[in-house]
Amino acid sequence: MTTSDLSRNPDNFCYRHPDRMSFALCQRCQRTICPECQTPAAVGVICPECLQAQRQSRTPAQKRAERRWGRGGGVVATAGGAPVTNWIVGITAGAFLLELLLGLAGIHLQPLLAFFAPRLYPQFGAFEPWRVFTWLLVHSGFIHVGLNLLSVWMIGRLLEPMLGRWRFLALYLISGLGGAAAAALLAFTTPVVGASAALFGMLGALVVIGRHLGGNVTGILVILGINLVVGFFLGGISWQAHVGGLVAGTAVGLVFASTRGARDGRRQLVLLGVVVAALIALLVVPAFLYA
Repeated sequence: MTTSDLSRNPDNFCYRHPDRMSFALCQRCQRTICPECQTPAAVGVICPECLQAQRQSRTPAQKRAERRWGRGGGVVATAGGAPVTNWIVGITAGAFLLELLLGLAGIHLQPLLAFFAPRLYPQFGAFEPWRVFTWLLVHSGFIHVGLNLLSVWMIGRLLEPMLGRWRFLALYLISGLGGAAAAALLAFTTPVVGASAALFGMLGALVVIGRHLGGNVTGILVILGINLVVGFFLGGISWQAHVGGLVAGTAVGLVFASTRGARDGRRQLVLLGVVVAALIALLVVPAFLYA
């Protein structure tokens, strides 16, 4: 199928707004819906028509419970929002502020949370596996954390409504895991901090999904290229983590793009499991390579 075929395919556009491309399906009717038409449900998102049908089909007991607990329609009406993105930004900013406050008392979080490959392997004197994710929370300074969180917030508000909350969270964490695996393989003794690997993974997934929907991704590719080049030539930047996050995020994007159908949920989980297993296997290699 060509890009023009994808652009002409009505399944790639919101059924209520035919001029808007989207990657999200209503979890009840499986029709494509844009961020404006999405209402988060217990799992995934639903369209306005299914939301109305859901409200009309409530039992008397459900209506009494909703009145008692003040939940109205039973679904949080935050259509088009990006709650996971907001939580990631908030938690990361909070971790940075906590590091500053504790630093005044001589306590430093960064040595405990930063990714440092030798701390993953017992033969090197420690086993601290949480570092493969916690390094996404700590940053080296105001500019570092500010630029990363601004970028995560901007791209996340575009990606999360298309993918859904749990898929977006999986993308973010798996991209961070990919960055950790690459840093362990290619820069074993270099401490690494920051959300940049996850950010590169988000960009990689956005390229894949944009191409799948028939969109023009030239601008994203230019941004990716510039940032990769900057990482290669400027000191103090872990290009290894950037590349690892980009590769992992692109792989996750390919999984999402190839398992979009209503019956592909189990296959999607299996393929994501394969990606995670491959990254964990790569993390095991340095234990023998640098022994």
